[in-house]
Amino acid sequence: MTEEPEGRPRPHTEGLPKTEPMSATQVRQNAAAKRMLRRLVQGENPPTAPMSIVDRLAGSPYANPMIQVGGVDASARKTIDFALHLAESMFRYGAGALEVETSIIAITAALGLKHIEVDITNQSVAINYAPKDQTPISLLRVVRSWTNNYAGLSQVHQLVTEIVAGGVGRDEAVRRLEEITRSAKPFPRWMVTVAFGIFSAAFVGVLGGGPGASAVAFVSNLLVSLLARQLGRWRTPDFFITASCSFLVTFIALLLWRFGGLVGIQIAPEIVVVGGILLLLPTGRLVSSVQDAINGFPVTAAGRFLSTMLTFGALVAGIAVGFVVGAMMAMESIDVTKTFPPAYPLWVVIVLIAVAVLMIGITEQTSWTLLLPTAAVGVVGYLVLLGAENLGIGHRFSPAVAAVVIGLLARVVALRMGAPQLVVAVPAALILLPGLTIFRSMYVLTIEESEILLGAGGMLNAGAIVMGVAAGIVLGDTLARPLTRGLASNERRRARRR
Repeated sequence: MTEEPEGRPRPHTEGLPKTEPMSATQVRQNAAAKRMLRRLVQGENPPTAPMSIVDRLAGSPYANPMIQVGGVDASARKTIDFALHLAESMFRYGAGALEVETSIIAITAALGLKHIEVDITNQSVAINYAPKDQTPISLLRVVRSWTNNYAGLSQVHQLVTEIVAGGVGRDEAVRRLEEITRSAKPFPRWMVTVAFGIFSAAFVGVLGGGPGASAVAFVSNLLVSLLARQLGRWRTPDFFITASCSFLVTFIALLLWRFGGLVGIQIAPEIVVVGGILLLLPTGRLVSSVQDAINGFPVTAAGRFLSTMLTFGALVAGIAVGFVVGAMMAMESIDVTKTFPPAYPLWVVIVLIAVAVLMIGITEQTSWTLLLPTAAVGVVGYLVLLGAENLGIGHRFSPAVAAVVIGLLARVVALRMGAPQLVVAVPAALILLPGLTIFRSMYVLTIEESEILLGAGGMLNAGAIVMGVAAGIVLGDTLARPLTRGLASNERRRARRR
């Protein structure tokens, strides 16, 4: 026992509570609390640090790519050429800007390229590669043609997944991409033409038309497909192709309205026009433009939105010309904004919805294995739409609720089947018909001179519905990300084993 040296003051501890030494568990808890508080106050990165481009992969199926080479790739030009070719193929097959960007970032990171920047507009993709103390490389690729090929888009998605998993090198990836771009589509042209007609016939039944109206819509859609194909061979601009097709549908409906009674055909001509233009409506492009704007691609969204509005204008112009020709032949005009009560019980309508989504999948050239899952997602979305309307949510908000469910289920189903989310979401979301709402409002605004204010209000209402549908699909995809992390990792593990 040591004694305190004299002259040193002793601490005054009398009357103070004695403190027990902290245990190891308490020390760890305090340290964890301090780290959590520091993250909340400061964040993971310094506030002024630039965001790494690889961080854009967070939440996508390509997060944390496996780097296949170390250091700077000596043949960076070949890697960038491959990335641009892949991006061009994805754009041509109907991918959104976010899907294209994440794919480029994922494959360039996996193949060893750092310090890249990607810029995407409506029809071009630019990649800039600027490593330190080296000559930078900037390449641009312009997309000049588009085609419906969701099966090819799914194969490209699978290829990117395998590259990110480290199972495919660049040379093998180049060869496989060439095979994908050269391979035939899953459905022949005649089957796509028939699918156009069957979709129109099925949805005319959903909108309140009987068997006769569905039969007329089927025949008119076959004629529209043949006319569009012939005009396409003559290199006619898309605006005039769409206007010519809508004119043909309108003229057929006016002829039935004028002379149908003489041969015993009594069909409401309004529903014939609507059934004939359903697949001419740029609904998918409209939803994609809003999604691009939400995902942070305003230039791409603006370009797509402009082309969408031109298509709607072409539809209205074709119908207006049809009315003028009909008036010159002493035919009465019709109201294409007219709605009809249900013509079938609910179970028949559900079957028609499933058939319609299947036909949309065929027209979009979806792979065989995805047709039935896409139809199931569409049916569930339609049931949610009916349930929301019956609960009194309203005709503006109900499509948004259904779109959230469609977006969530589409991500789960698509990742399980090895495909991007939009391959399932876009065909399933077409049953919500946001494009038909826009068309009817634009028709009232431009054709019905006495109802300009009503048409303007309808355009605002239709715009709100389209925004709700597009935002709902994006929100559903975001909500499904925590639920699909295991699916993405399982897909990459399967790719690595191959």
